[in-house]
Amino acid sequence: MMNDIPRSQWLRMWQASEPARIKALAKEVSAACTITDLHIPKAGLGLLQLRDSALGDAYFLGEIPVTKAHVRIHSPNGKVAEGAAICMDDRVGLTRAMAILDGVLAAQLPGWERVEHSLQEGAGQVQADTALRRANLSATKVDFSLLSTLDEDEHA
Repeated sequence: MMNDIPRSQWLRMWQASEPARIKALAKEVSAACTITDLHIPKAGLGLLQLRDSALGDAYFLGEIPVTKAHVRIHSPNGKVAEGAAICMDDRVGLTRAMAILDGVLAAQLPGWERVEHSLQEGAGQVQADTALRRANLSATKVDFSLLSTLDEDEHA
C-alpha cells in the first residue's frame, strides 16, 4: 500500500475515524517504544479570526477548543522520530494518540503499515462524509426561477 495522502491531511483522516480505534492503535504501535512529551499535551481555547469579505477588516468570530501534543518516539530498533498534532478538539488523549501515529508513520517505525491502513480507512470515511454533505446540499437546493413567473402573473 502506498500512502498518497499529504502529511498535512493526516490529522483530518484520523479525526474522521473512531476515537477509541485511534487511541488503541497508538497504544499498540508504541507499546515497545519510549514516548517522551516534548511539550505537555494540553487543551485550551483559541480565537477564530476571520476577515470581512467586503471591507477586509479582521474580526473574531468566537472561541474554539484547541488541543496540542508534540512527542518524541524512541523505537526498540534505535530509530528516533517526532510527531505532533494540533486539533480543533478538547480531547487531549486523542490528540496525543494522533501525534504518536504521525511520528510512527512519518519515520516508518515498526507498525507503520497498520497506521497507514488506518489513514486509508479515515480517507474512506472523509469521502463518505463529503458525498453525504453534497447529497444533503443538493436535496435542499431551491429553484428561485419559479418566483419570477409568480410575480409576472400577479401584475398581469
